[in-house]
Amino acid sequence: MKPTLFEKIALGLSGLTALTIGAFILFIPHAFYAGYGITLGEDANLLSELRAPGAGLAGFGLLMLRGIWRHAALPLGMAVALTVFIAFPAGRLVGLAMDGMPSDSAIGALVVELIIAALCLAAFRRRLWKSAAGLSTAQPTY
Repeated sequence: MKPTLFEKIALGLSGLTALTIGAFILFIPHAFYAGYGITLGEDANLLSELRAPGAGLAGFGLLMLRGIWRHAALPLGMAVALTVFIAFPAGRLVGLAMDGMPSDSAIGALVVELIIAALCLAAFRRRLWKSAAGLSTAQPTY
């Protein structure tokens, strides 16, 4: 089934956001984190630990974007978009509860992530409910 325009918009926004942020973290982490008021320094271990998930986030962004053009990749793109944009704000909320109030930039990122998560849930809700209904009627095979 082809993606709807709304699904394409949700995947496009999700994918471009993840790809862009991931690429910034991967290639220019000092500049990226300076926007949050964080000074990284030159610790190769810390930079490695930041660049690795940055590359992962960029890769997830590419999978989301692939779901727009390859119909077979749509379910994977949807799953990745929902996972990334629900997990990131969940992690920020845990941090808020355990560590206190972060910078305004981090709160802004939380808001953007929640908006993208809501957009993805709205865009994919029909497919999600259809998949869930199919799971509940599936018969076990012996």
